[in-house]
Amino acid sequence: MESLSTQSISTQVKSNFHITLYSTEMLSILFKQRSIQLLQTHLFFSFSFAMYPVEINIQANLIPTNEDQNVMMDRFLYEYVMKDNIVTFKSCVERHLPDKLVTPSGNSLLHVAVGYGSDKITTYLAAEFPSLITSRNDQEDTILHVAARVGKVSHTIKTLVGSNPSLVKLENRKGNIPLHDAVIKGHKEVVAWLVCKDPGAAYCNNKTHKSPLYLAVESGNKNDILDDLLNIEASFGALQKGKSPVHAAIEQRNIGILKKIGDQKPELLSFHDKELGNALHYASSMGYVEAVKFLLQNFPDGANERDEEGNYPIHIACKIDSVDLVKEYMKVFPYPNEFLNAQAQNILHVAAENGQGKVVRHILKLDKKLIKPLLNAMDEDGNTPLHLATQSGQSESAFPLVRDRRVERSIVNNKNKTPYDIAEDQSKIAVEQYEKTAEMLAEDRKQFDSNNNTPADGNLHKAVDPKKQDKKKAPSRDYKLLDYYGAMTTLSILYFHARPKKPLFEHFQNAQGKPPRKEETKSRIENLLVIAVLVAGVTFSGAIQLPQLKSISNSNDQNHHDTNITSTAFHNNNTASDSPTGSSLVDGYLCLDVLALNTSVVAAIILLWTNLNDVKFAPFVIWFSSLMVGGAIYMMCLAFFFAVSIALGGSDYGVLAIIIIVVGGVFFVAQTLLYIQWILPPSVNQILEGILSYHVYYLSFLFLFYSWRWLTDKLSELKSGRASSGSNSG
Repeated sequence: MESLSTQSISTQVKSNFHITLYSTEMLSILFKQRSIQLLQTHLFFSFSFAMYPVEINIQANLIPTNEDQNVMMDRFLYEYVMKDNIVTFKSCVERHLPDKLVTPSGNSLLHVAVGYGSDKITTYLAAEFPSLITSRNDQEDTILHVAARVGKVSHTIKTLVGSNPSLVKLENRKGNIPLHDAVIKGHKEVVAWLVCKDPGAAYCNNKTHKSPLYLAVESGNKNDILDDLLNIEASFGALQKGKSPVHAAIEQRNIGILKKIGDQKPELLSFHDKELGNALHYASSMGYVEAVKFLLQNFPDGANERDEEGNYPIHIACKIDSVDLVKEYMKVFPYPNEFLNAQAQNILHVAAENGQGKVVRHILKLDKKLIKPLLNAMDEDGNTPLHLATQSGQSESAFPLVRDRRVERSIVNNKNKTPYDIAEDQSKIAVEQYEKTAEMLAEDRKQFDSNNNTPADGNLHKAVDPKKQDKKKAPSRDYKLLDYYGAMTTLSILYFHARPKKPLFEHFQNAQGKPPRKEETKSRIENLLVIAVLVAGVTFSGAIQLPQLKSISNSNDQNHHDTNITSTAFHNNNTASDSPTGSSLVDGYLCLDVLALNTSVVAAIILLWTNLNDVKFAPFVIWFSSLMVGGAIYMMCLAFFFAVSIALGGSDYGVLAIIIIVVGGVFFVAQTLLYIQWILPPSVNQILEGILSYHVYYLSFLFLFYSWRWLTDKLSELKSGRASSGSNSG
């Protein structure tokens, strides 16, 4: 054993029973930690198994101790507490300072005793060491927190709480009082006892603003704890500052709990949440129709309250495109023109701005007297519902509005803009944003924020009144990336239904060809060169495959004649080169392949030639090379059609041949129409693009719009059919 210098340990054992003392490592660790009490405890446990007294004499003056410093609890002592072995525990504790012994998590001996339900040791410690009653662990848990979590409140604990009533309201690091922990664990008896001691504890909020009542609802009324909490009589003062239990029931979509709260504590239905609004606001945002019906019957005043954003619950229903919710509100409050939010917007404004087409179409079908004040009403900025739908690029809501004859299409807002003017402006912004990189967009956002948050130079030293600041200049509201497809589609819709009548020649006056930049020109040359080389390679390999095509044609003709079991079968066994049809197909394939090969090669040479000449000729060279490359691709597709015809010629796949010919013909026409754009100069192409783009976006929108409506209608019919069949079978 390692020498302990000035320290000496003398042990007297009154028996012949020999026990090996601690190892050198254990003793060195204990002395390094300067913990004499812990050393005495370990030595005592090592000898106590023989039930003989052990005397340990240490020169304490050489090792200074600190009675205020906690000591780690020995595992043997921990086991005695766990087994509620009071006899051995007392004999061990008499030689130590139990109020200084803790576990790694900071639990005292009393915490451990309560956690294991060791009633004897709990009673002993509470009587002998009363300072442990209010001790806390690292999480600031008291012994009552531990008892609430384990669900065991002994007679001793009840007595301690009776003499120390503050234990019921003490919070841990999470802000939980013991009642929070009891509700979370679902210990009904403990909850009932704690509520009896302090009924107001049910409404105390923790650091997440949740009360025990809220947690009981959130857990789905586990073990019927909610019933006990609803039966108490106490002030709701603290509860109003936290989260509402009604909102928790709505979030859980538990109509049973919601009705239970409405029956026993109807006052809770009127509680507000700072972010979620009242119960009707939250139920509407969740699309919870059943809850809205119940709340409209038991809390109708909630429909007349605004949330933090200034919206009524019916506005929230319009935002989420719930026709069912709008119908429920209209049953109780059949005057929608009276519901204006903080921006003086009615329900049609809100539905149109958020692109909720189903709600817009439903509102347009209401009684004429009800919706007449809504159609062309202006908000505080002078915007009608059509203005807002156009400004947000919401094509699904703009389409039914602009097609309704009762909607004024040329009305102007406070900025003297018609809906079509706004659509044009938004489309230009969308195009600019689409052409910019992410770095440029981030720089624009940064400049916008600085312009809106920094005062002018002349007003740098003036105090700014926050009440007089223009809330409309909030960066999050004004600056946002636009949906390119939505903006262009909305413009196309208004182009056909709300465009001011203009002569056709204005398109040719306004459309001026913009020459590409130097970087774009270089990129186009490189891309065209790659395509030209690829076409040349494909057509070259196609020419190599020509002998195989001839052999395929010969075999097809041979098989065709073999099936004719007539006397002239051998006489008509000719090759494909002798057959007029086969020879024409092969010749056509060869001509197209050669033309495509040479055209692509010439285009590649011209593109390489641009690197040796003046850059001013590059735009014309790009157009001419594009014409040649496009022609080569066009001829290559035709050559493929001839190759397929050769492969199928004389075969028995008559239906397949017909299908391929029909499909090939359709695509041939489409390719021809598309190839025309390659022939025209860039300036003419831009003019055609400006004219035809409206039709392309409009037709695509009509296809998606009506197909989606048809699909949703069919799904709703199937759903209602299943529901009716289920009710009939029941």
